[in-house]
Amino acid sequence: MSDLHSIVAPVFNEEDCIGVFHERMTEVMAGAEYEIIFVDDGSADRTPDILEEIALADPHVRVVRFSRNFGHQAAITAGLDYARGDTVTSMDSDLQHPPEVVPKMIEEWRQGADVVFAVKQARHGESWAKKLNAKVYYRLLRAMTDTDIPADASDFRLTGRVATDGLRAMREHGRYLRGLAGWVGMRRAFVYYESQPRHAGEAKYGMGRMLRLAWDGMLSFSVKPLRAISTVGFVVAGFAVLYGIYAIANHVAVGEDVPGWTSLITSMLFLGGLQLFALGLVGEYVARVLEEVRGRPLYLVAATYGFAEQGAQSEPDRRSPAPRVTV
Repeated sequence: MSDLHSIVAPVFNEEDCIGVFHERMTEVMAGAEYEIIFVDDGSADRTPDILEEIALADPHVRVVRFSRNFGHQAAITAGLDYARGDTVTSMDSDLQHPPEVVPKMIEEWRQGADVVFAVKQARHGESWAKKLNAKVYYRLLRAMTDTDIPADASDFRLTGRVATDGLRAMREHGRYLRGLAGWVGMRRAFVYYESQPRHAGEAKYGMGRMLRLAWDGMLSFSVKPLRAISTVGFVVAGFAVLYGIYAIANHVAVGEDVPGWTSLITSMLFLGGLQLFALGLVGEYVARVLEEVRGRPLYLVAATYGFAEQGAQSEPDRRSPAPRVTV
């Protein structure tokens, strides 16, 4: 029995890209046992209709449609939940992740790798500011956490069955799958590629969403920001004590108080801002605890296509303790 390979592709308003992505992926996977799982993350254009048409025409295609937009990380998670393959490859459907790289990743898996990361060697079509931000962010994240998160590895990766089930078992809401894929450990391999410009349309991950994802990754895999705030508070308190000693010594020796209302007000504003920042940071961690305690599902599924028609289950694979919710 040959291996089954699952391709998971989140889509959000990608009506101009889906057809080309499907054609190229079909050509690449010709001769293999595979399934393509499109996860529609609440698209508002013709994406749902196009996906349904493709699923009816191609027995290799399955579609999971969310009830609303739950986000890119939730869409990948749903793809992992529904995937039945011995390998599961997550990738973007806008063709910035070249389908031609997938066979190389599968070959690394056959050589014994449990997780295969596709790492960008070049970033075509990206501004210098975005390239610089990505480079700085990955290095900063690696310095801030004990988890070995590969630099320049996006959500383009392949996981074997055991690693996939490990990812599915982790259901936290502040999801950062790049970090979770590094957290599972196991034997890893790397395939290098050159990122291509989008085939059509506009990027769905603007600077704001990228910063939010970066913030999620930082808070999900590190408590060092809290420790840094504690360290800064200790240092500032130490300077305050030294300054107080200097003021007393100056008063005793010279008989004058230390002038400087401007420096006093500046110090008060600095300390006040630092305290507010510290409270906000602690609040972020507390909010994440509240989110987990609520226990809401990561996503809701409005419809599926291409599963029951081929005799496959229309519910997610039940080999891991991931919750299933369908509306």
